[in-house]
Amino acid sequence: MSQNDSAFSELNTLTSSDRKFVLRIVQPGLAGLMDGSVSTLAPIFATAFATHSSRTVFLIGLATAVGAGISMAFSEGLSDDGSLTGRGNPVFRGLVTGLMTFIGGFLHTLPFLIANVHRALTLAYAVVGVELVVIAFIRHRYFKTSFALSCLQVIVGGGLVFAAGVLIGQS
Repeated sequence: MSQNDSAFSELNTLTSSDRKFVLRIVQPGLAGLMDGSVSTLAPIFATAFATHSSRTVFLIGLATAVGAGISMAFSEGLSDDGSLTGRGNPVFRGLVTGLMTFIGGFLHTLPFLIANVHRALTLAYAVVGVELVVIAFIRHRYFKTSFALSCLQVIVGGGLVFAAGVLIGQS
């Protein structure tokens, strides 16, 4: 049995209320957190390396987190009405996804309130690390993904986007 088959059979053994919680809150929230945490890395770190200005990085990070949150809210809310999938109210799922996307993008933007960009970067690296571990833990806890494999997957994905941001910012 593959990892996905195991997670699917685990989801099918949950109580009805637990299944609804996973489908209506955990899954859209995790999708948002992953998108917000990873997709905002490139613009934030490219800006940091290109400008060396914490204020500019903070503004770009805030704009990116807000834009990503709105985009993901609409994407999730318009993706299905919940009647076929049992995923619940699309407006609620959209709000959950959008909010978690914003949080995922904004958490590693907050360090850039520190005027010294090098200190802000150091703290932002730590925040990104914590975000990725939290994502791996949620995947492990609710979708029965191996914690080590989940860490590897989210770190590789985050690392690729981070590297793209650094390379673009230094060019």
